[in-house]
Amino acid sequence: MRVLITGGAGFLGSHLCDRFLAEGHTVIAMDNLITGNTANIEHLAGRDNFLFVKHDVTNYIYIEGPLDAVLHFASPASPIDYLELPIPTLKVGALGTHKALGLAKAKGARFLLASTSEVYGDPLVHPQTEDYWGNVNPVGPRGVYDEAKRFAEAMTMAYQRYHQVDTRIVRIFNTYGPRMRLEDGRVVPNFVAQALRGDPLTVYGDGSQTRSFCYVSDLVDGIYRLLLSDELEPVNIGNPVEMTILDFAKAIIELTGSTSEIVFVRPTDMRIKDDPKVRQPDISKARRILNWEPKVSLQDGLKETIAYFKSRV
Repeated sequence: MRVLITGGAGFLGSHLCDRFLAEGHTVIAMDNLITGNTANIEHLAGRDNFLFVKHDVTNYIYIEGPLDAVLHFASPASPIDYLELPIPTLKVGALGTHKALGLAKAKGARFLLASTSEVYGDPLVHPQTEDYWGNVNPVGPRGVYDEAKRFAEAMTMAYQRYHQVDTRIVRIFNTYGPRMRLEDGRVVPNFVAQALRGDPLTVYGDGSQTRSFCYVSDLVDGIYRLLLSDELEPVNIGNPVEMTILDFAKAIIELTGSTSEIVFVRPTDMRIKDDPKVRQPDISKARRILNWEPKVSLQDGLKETIAYFKSRV
């Protein structure tokens, strides 16, 4: 296949580039580098079957020649990013999705949207299944990301129903691994960086809120299988092993051999407003239709991630 990956210089996008190239496909990575970094794809430079294009996907997208698939992964994806970039976040979810879908329609290409578990908001259903409509505050600070992705899903389904574009939607749960940014603001780089520096690990509230962490290679495998499947409705991809943030902090300290303490801070930061209290994917659908489930243990995945961050702290 010849595929376009928007957000291709980002954390997830760059790992997707690696997977598609490993499978023998030709990859065009597109990124405006607002949160992506060419360092994530510099190892691919000079390959005949790889091309990087610096471009903002909220503007018209031109790609010469045929395309078999468009994977739309362009978007700020951490609370720090979308609180600092609220309007670009909304624009890439709306205009960017529209432009990427238009390209897929023009090329007769299959389209895959990177959606998110954030479409479920602060969920009242646990674990979260694909038929749950969510509990999102549209006017809260996180709403710029949550609603951008919800709109992107609606736009994708409209193109499928009205224009007969062959579409897929993946709802991505918490993912971690090499190439995450130290200043990302999410819990994995925060805790790992603090532990490696010997700083206290800052846990918001009492640490009883839960997350489910999926290693990036498992996620990419699920996305690849979804693209090649016949499933037209959204599919959760994530690790269903749920743990509290406090237990996760303890695991980071143990694996890094850090002397850091854990401190509890009052959640006054805007990033914490409407923060989900629980988060766990129901992956029954992915198991059934994709024959997929995560394989990498948290311990093994964190070892790889910590080794990556050690070279950057």
